[in-house]
Amino acid sequence: MCADVMVGDDMRTGISGGQKKRLTTGEMLVGPTKVLFMDEISTGLDSSTTYQVVRCIQQIVHLGEATVLVSLLQPAPEIFDLFDDVMLLSEGQIVYQGPREYVLEFFERCGFRCPERKGAADFLQEVTSKKDQAQYWIHNEKPYHYVSVPEFVLKFRKFHMGKSLKKQLSVPFNKRKIHKSALVFSDQSVSTSELLKTSFSKEWLLMQRNSFIYVFKIVQGIIVALVASTVFLRTRLHEDTEEDGQVYLGALIFIMIANMFNGFAEATLTLARLPVFYKHRDFLFYRPWHFTLPNVLLKVPMALLESIIWVVITYYLIGFSPEASRFFKHLLIVFLIQQAAGGLFRLVAGLCRTVVVTNTAGSLALLMIFVMGGFILPRDAIPKWLVWGYWCSPLTYAYIALAVNEMDSPRWLDQSIADGRPLGVAVLENAGVFTGKEWYWIGAGALLGFTVVFNVLFTLSLMYLNAIGKPQAILPEETDGFPENDFEQKKEPHIPQRTTVRATEPTSPNSIITLDKVLEQLRGRSPNTSDRSVGYAPGRGMVLPFEPLSMSFNEINYYVDMPAGDEDSRSNR
Repeated sequence: MCADVMVGDDMRTGISGGQKKRLTTGEMLVGPTKVLFMDEISTGLDSSTTYQVVRCIQQIVHLGEATVLVSLLQPAPEIFDLFDDVMLLSEGQIVYQGPREYVLEFFERCGFRCPERKGAADFLQEVTSKKDQAQYWIHNEKPYHYVSVPEFVLKFRKFHMGKSLKKQLSVPFNKRKIHKSALVFSDQSVSTSELLKTSFSKEWLLMQRNSFIYVFKIVQGIIVALVASTVFLRTRLHEDTEEDGQVYLGALIFIMIANMFNGFAEATLTLARLPVFYKHRDFLFYRPWHFTLPNVLLKVPMALLESIIWVVITYYLIGFSPEASRFFKHLLIVFLIQQAAGGLFRLVAGLCRTVVVTNTAGSLALLMIFVMGGFILPRDAIPKWLVWGYWCSPLTYAYIALAVNEMDSPRWLDQSIADGRPLGVAVLENAGVFTGKEWYWIGAGALLGFTVVFNVLFTLSLMYLNAIGKPQAILPEETDGFPENDFEQKKEPHIPQRTTVRATEPTSPNSIITLDKVLEQLRGRSPNTSDRSVGYAPGRGMVLPFEPLSMSFNEINYYVDMPAGDEDSRSNR
């Protein structure tokens, strides 16, 4: 595997399956863990790749003094020989645990021998099975009987490796032999500054790889800003009546909604990174805030750039107040809206953790924020028992700040309506918005507070919540004989012991087929061992009587199509 190669995901082609296995193993070895439990690491790999992975693990164990427990199903002989110890599990019990060199000796003492051309792993897999155990019985002078797993466990306790293991476990460990560095008092092997530096570098690299998304968002913002500017073009707007003021407030509402929707992309980006984060967090690679802080801070320049582009296009084309101070105050609120929206959707993704639930919850959150924002329903129209929702909506403060920043300008205050109130104050009061100048800074501070609260809650969700739908192992019930799905359990018919079926006009004694032998083969036993078997559990299934027939063929022809070139060369000979 080469450096700086993308791993890939569902949308991008990356490294192969074997390389992903090696990468995952490398990730786990980087952490402080000295004991690793690996289950079925050979799934999806060929024998050569599996051998390389296991060989690498063997070297790490020997050189790094680590402990690795690997679960493999029928590994190849060369892979089996790489292991130092073997643990054979069956029916929830440990049949054998000890050095690999003594495992075949143990079963040979129990009366079962591995054939020369049989792999040791395959033999160990079948020797405890009721269907396959009989073929390995070596005591021909003794009748075979099924040796159950509890019997193997008792025999292992009497085996010299079992006695040695029991003796080691019975002796308390001498604490004087403990090395001073054996205990780890910190879950971090790297300083916080190094972790932050690495996290910022990783986040910057991911932003570079996802540059298309940010470029697309900028282009999308430019298009939407141009559309908004042409809809609310300044040549069609005036500042003479209260209705004119309502049109300007409508333009501000559209700006808020567009920038609020712009943060929805954060939910998708966060969901795509959660599986890797949960793995790194569980293995103590870093703390959750090491992930959140770079994720938030490095998005600030992009959000600022999007806000500047949006405000530069819309502010003067729509015809807001021309003062420079109000332009920058308008820009600040738009930037804070984007920050609050990004924090909100990161929080929704961290809490929901699935695409379907996140999209549903995000849409519901936007609906509640819009309804309670004070522009769809004015503050006076909201029921008293729902006023708390008005104050909990980020768009409430954004709407107040933007409206006050615009209507507090001289061009709106210099004009008065019939009752003597300034035009800007009348527009704000009709919309149910506070009229004090201080409400601009209250709104800006509230948006900043919402941004901090959303990101803190997002960090806490990463700290205490786990991934949804972790796979759990399911242990099937072991059945005797054939699976129940294949055959129904039925009583076997009474069959005479020496019943024979003759073929039509047999010419030799070999043509006489004993039905007992056929039944024994159907049950998975060989005729040599069935006659001396004692206590063998009959297999499930239904036996059908049949009459063997002989088929003969006459004038069988075999044709091979010769290529045109070969025919020409043959004719030239």
